[in-house]
Amino acid sequence: MRSDLPTGSGNEFNARTVHDTGVSSGKPHLEEATFGGGCFWCTEAVCEQVRGVAGVVSGYAGGHVANPTYEQICGKATGHAEVIQVTFDPAEVTYRDLVDIFLATHDPTTLNRQGNDVGPQYRSVIYAHTDGQAADAREAIRAVDAAGIYPAPVVTTVEPLPAFYPAEDYHQGYYRANPNQSYCAYVVSPKVAKLRKQFAVKLKTT
Repeated sequence: MRSDLPTGSGNEFNARTVHDTGVSSGKPHLEEATFGGGCFWCTEAVCEQVRGVAGVVSGYAGGHVANPTYEQICGKATGHAEVIQVTFDPAEVTYRDLVDIFLATHDPTTLNRQGNDVGPQYRSVIYAHTDGQAADAREAIRAVDAAGIYPAPVVTTVEPLPAFYPAEDYHQGYYRANPNQSYCAYVVSPKVAKLRKQFAVKLKTT
């Protein structure tokens, strides 16, 4: 827990958040991905910098309480994970690219924890919006394990997208607004630095 801090559900993969604005409009076809990998400040800060990402919303998913608050999440009793929902243009960045970045910029081998952040809300999970996303995510996990990238097996689960609840406003864009805050400086910044080093060709230019 960071001590310095101030939609429907179902069991089937859900494509409700995929946006097709239509060729005639001249706007891009946008899709969504949902990831939980520890503190959502970290995952949001990473994904915001990826080329083709149009937006990122931090929130909560996977629990049994509607419209949970951050305080409830910290109490570890609602079953939710801290997650981000990423809106992206698949013509610029593929879903598999996003999964690869996600798996590389947090520790997917630790159960219900990321570093000093411990609890079920920090679990590593990919909430797939479609069967295709689920297949891509599982293949990416198999590839990481086969390559021996980590000394332990990946424990990231792949599950159908449940209800997603946006987090409170002060969590949105937290790293951008508070880069010098202690947690951001010591925990988030190293993950952003790893992204920039390992995935430089995937980053936005402005």
